[in-house]
This record gives sequence, C-alpha cells and structure tokens, in this order.
Amino acid sequence: MSNASPDVIDELVAIAPGSRLDAVRRKRNDARDNAQKSYLALFEPAFPGNVTAEERFAVAAFVAGLHDQPETAAHYRTEFAARTTRPGLLEAVDAEIRNGATSGPYGHYPAGPLSREDKAGPIFRTASEHSEILSPRLAAALEHVHFLVFRPRDASPKALQALLDAGWSTTDIVTLSQLVAFLSFQIRVVAGLRALSAEISAEASPRLAAAAN
Repeated sequence: MSNASPDVIDELVAIAPGSRLDAVRRKRNDARDNAQKSYLALFEPAFPGNVTAEERFAVAAFVAGLHDQPETAAHYRTEFAARTTRPGLLEAVDAEIRNGATSGPYGHYPAGPLSREDKAGPIFRTASEHSEILSPRLAAALEHVHFLVFRPRDASPKALQALLDAGWSTTDIVTLSQLVAFLSFQIRVVAGLRALSAEISAEASPRLAAAAN
C-alpha cells in the first residue's frame, strides 16, 4: 500500500502503529488492504466516469451523517468541503442530513411470512428550498441513498427510475450503490474498532494505576 494513501479506517479509529488494535487488524491483513483499496477505487478512482468527486463526497457526507457516527461523519464532511466550490452546497447537505434523520430499517416485504416485520416510515424528499443548489441530479441521489440506508426491503426496479430521470446512467447507479454499500461496511467497522479501543483502554487503566503506585 502506498505511503501516500494512509489507511482511512486506521485514521478514523486513531490506530497507532504497533498498538494492540494495529495487531488486531494485521491478523486480517488482506481484509485491511482490501478495505483501503475499495476506498481508493470509490473515492480516488483512476477513471471516475460521470460521477464527480463532489458527488461522491456529497453522498458520503450524507450517508455518514445519517448513521450518526461523529468521527466518520466529520471525515467525509471535511473531504466534501475540500471538493466543492458551490456556495451553500455544504450547508444544504448538512440541512438534508438533519431532515433525513430517522431510525430503521423500515418498509414492506412481499406478502408472506416476513410481512409481520413490515414497518411504516417516512419517505425522504429533499427540501424545496435546496432544489437549486443541490441540482436535480444530486437531489435524486440523496433521496435514493436515504432509501438504501433505511428502506432496503422496498428495493425494486421502480425505485431506480428517479435516478434515471435525473440523468444518472445505469453505470452511475452501480457506482452510487457501491458507495452506499462500502460506507455502511466502513462505518460499522470503525464503530466496532472504536468500541474495542475503549475496552482496551478500560482494561489498561487499572494496570497503569497499579504500576504508578
């Protein structure tokens, strides 16, 4: 892995080289490397296609904000801020994160045994006052990724039509779906590692106190 591309998960968890958490991650070095390669492929692709860096990081900031994980949300908000020059866009996405805050998953399964787990929930739409700054393309993306995060059980071809109507190609939609899937994975890994870090710190505190005495 290039020294120019530090491991993002390590940074988000503040994993120091040689630490116990570093050792834990190195036990699955292939998984560690593949997670970083996935990050680079999605956020620093050699051939980005039609999905701009601004769109990628706007979506990432939105998804991370919806998951309410402060460290990851702050990372992607900072990266998004560095890649947009449109006045008011960062603030509009911040507002949409607040507008889209909810709990899930919810939605409806096809009629059958799982129907007892059906749960009603809101259908997210971006605010009309943000329509100009977001653009129809980004607004459709935010609405769709909110759907993926909170209503995956409602997935259907019909759910993709708004993206197609807003100018997202089928290839772009695949990229968008990959972004959401990767972010959901990364956010959970970071949350788990931070919890493990806190546990390790709690275990170490009595020993350090005893040694000091």
